[in-house]
Amino acid sequence: MNEEFFSQLQTIVGKEQCLSEESMAAHTTFRVGGPAEYYVRPTTGQIQPVLALCREYGIPWHVIGNGSNLLVSDQGVRGLVLEIGKMASAISTEGNCLYAQAGALLSQAATFAAAHSLSGMEFAAGIPGSIGGAVTMNAGAYGGEIKQILKSVTVLTDTGEEQNIPVESLDLSYRHSCIPSSHFIVLRAEFQLAPGAQQAIEAQMAALKEQRIAKQPLEYPSAGSTFKRPQGYFAGKLIQDAGLRGCQIGGAQISEKHSGFLINKDHATASDVWNLIRHVQSQVEEQFGVHLEPEVRCMGDFF
Repeated sequence: MNEEFFSQLQTIVGKEQCLSEESMAAHTTFRVGGPAEYYVRPTTGQIQPVLALCREYGIPWHVIGNGSNLLVSDQGVRGLVLEIGKMASAISTEGNCLYAQAGALLSQAATFAAAHSLSGMEFAAGIPGSIGGAVTMNAGAYGGEIKQILKSVTVLTDTGEEQNIPVESLDLSYRHSCIPSSHFIVLRAEFQLAPGAQQAIEAQMAALKEQRIAKQPLEYPSAGSTFKRPQGYFAGKLIQDAGLRGCQIGGAQISEKHSGFLINKDHATASDVWNLIRHVQSQVEEQFGVHLEPEVRCMGDFF
């Protein structure tokens, strides 16, 4: 560990928000992953100084949100992991617009919108990710997706400048945006919602929650849907038709409740999860000629 770098890091974000050799299993919904060399939880205003310090010392960095769509290798992560989370999670409304910092949970934003009688985010109430991650991957569920309600996003560019980008310029499509390839970091987002009746909004959110509980293995650690939906197919059905429902490698298992979910059934390692992903891909491609692309982002060395 570079003690001088770490000391300056602590000066920027405070000692309590700056950790070393921090287990990533505590910061991902899969509950797997080795240690991060440096781990910080900055406020929105501290993100740029932290990255400037990384550039100065030649320290690589990785940005995460709620860790809900992330698989970190058992060997961990060299460099710095920057969590945009509770320290950058303010939510507010003005008229029919909702403003949320990138670290706010999507579920919190949906609940906040409902409390202010604003409709449009009901589909997002059960999605476990943060605003930053949801915008970056155009998250969606139950017929809704972020692009339908997003108005604009404020990002930090790779030159350290803030830039406001309208939704039309984000190239949003199914689980895709230009944000990763542009090396942008989402700082905050503005959503255009519609006035509605609070009781009706909350009733719809409750109904969707019941569907999730009935159909998804929420009782186990997972990253939600493991694979993107291939055009013309459903990933879960392909996996089930390939005879892989309940298939297990180590502690990782294809859920018996929903074949589209890969779960941490019993103290799985990241390698267990990765090997099961690869096995599923191989079997589905061999049997049906369809390549399943993981929706999960991998961090660290798996090869």
